[in-house]
Amino acid sequence: MTAVMIQGTGSNVGKSMLVAGLCRAAVRRGLSVAPFKPQNMSNNAAVTADGGEIGRAQALQARACGLEPVTDMNPVLLKPETETGSQVILQGRVIGRAQARDYQALKPRLLAGVLDSFARLAAAHDLIIVEGAGSPAEVNLRPRDIANMGFARAAGVPVVLAGDIDRGGVIAQIVGTQAVIDAEDAAMIRGFLINKFRGDPRLFDDGYRMIEERTGWPGFGVVPWFAGAHRLPAEDAVDLRQGKGEGVHVVCLTLSRIANFDDLDPLAAEPGIRLTMLAPGQAIPGDAALVIVPGSKSTLGDLAFLRAQGWDIDLAAHHRRGGHVLGICGGYQMLGRMIDDPSGADGVAGQVAGLGLLDVTTVMSGTKRLERVTGTALGQPVSGYEIHMGRTTGPDCARPFAHVPEADGATSPDGRVTGSYLHGLFSDDAFRATWLARLGVASRPGFEAGVDAALDDLADHLETHLDVAGLLAVAR
Repeated sequence: MTAVMIQGTGSNVGKSMLVAGLCRAAVRRGLSVAPFKPQNMSNNAAVTADGGEIGRAQALQARACGLEPVTDMNPVLLKPETETGSQVILQGRVIGRAQARDYQALKPRLLAGVLDSFARLAAAHDLIIVEGAGSPAEVNLRPRDIANMGFARAAGVPVVLAGDIDRGGVIAQIVGTQAVIDAEDAAMIRGFLINKFRGDPRLFDDGYRMIEERTGWPGFGVVPWFAGAHRLPAEDAVDLRQGKGEGVHVVCLTLSRIANFDDLDPLAAEPGIRLTMLAPGQAIPGDAALVIVPGSKSTLGDLAFLRAQGWDIDLAAHHRRGGHVLGICGGYQMLGRMIDDPSGADGVAGQVAGLGLLDVTTVMSGTKRLERVTGTALGQPVSGYEIHMGRTTGPDCARPFAHVPEADGATSPDGRVTGSYLHGLFSDDAFRATWLARLGVASRPGFEAGVDAALDDLADHLETHLDVAGLLAVAR
């Protein structure tokens, strides 16, 4: 087994991007490489080649490796549904829901699945690059940890610790991590790197040496801020690029449980689009040409959240003014007349009135549809994936959004309100161009090619600023 694990001094230090770049760099060395994340918490999920779901960050890392994503790359996925509870997915399949206080009891079962998935990947590839979650310094979580040192120790995987200098205090981040973890965990760490430096990295030479002296760990380099990050799929909704100043205004409602928000990445990359991720409490702008109600991990919960912001009133006014509305997945369900959840699959059992912009009704069920699909929409090829509970029917389904190959979605009689279960729909250049032409926007092709080019640029960036050869040698 050959593997190395990138752990972070905290959340959002750039672990996912570092792993993606290192995967591409290792592949270019002629190695068979696969990504692995023992446990991920995200509502941004990808449907895998083996019919399950994993975090979309691992799907991007698989792409960096030239692989189709499979469930073993992210065996435990937690999808938050409330402030304290999550749907628990093991090796691509839902095994139940758990409150935060009860989740620890599941850890032994989950660790067995994690190690099983890791062993299969390790047997099939030359190198596994592992991504941690959060930080090993969260020592209160250490006793049953499966995401960081608990996994590293169980699987015998050496660790490189990444610190984020952009948020400040990186010396304390790294030295402090060594101070609070136990000696056996600290012995798993083979070195550190500094991420997200702005300016001249040589200005940090003294701090870099101080970390080496205080920890005894070698440094693998200082990585400047990667300017091309916006060309890669967003890992978090707050990372989505906001449009500036000019272009047709497209507004996406930032729901409390927004899911699969990287559907919007191709729109954000369009020079003729000004994308706004509308924050809670803000009114929908009067100049919006298109309002998107995105996917949600909790359709009924986010429908209540949407109403609490007054967005239901704003949407009705937007439509009366001649504006367009697009609902994706959970957003599509919200646009209908009624959502019926007889068994409480999405929360509390019962019926809830929808926004009434589409003449459709959704009936929830406990069965989740997970499928990658291809077909046509607006006469153009379209591809993507479905990941949802519930079935939607009604008169407006007679005007489907797409055929993939079955009819998908619905359109209002005036053609200005559309709903679809299809995620990833804007990635196809021809369809995106046809869709945007209806808004008077000339599209720029090449989004998918741009993602691969950005992965190459990221690998080049890491090769320039890190001792990549030395870091990968840690795996041996």
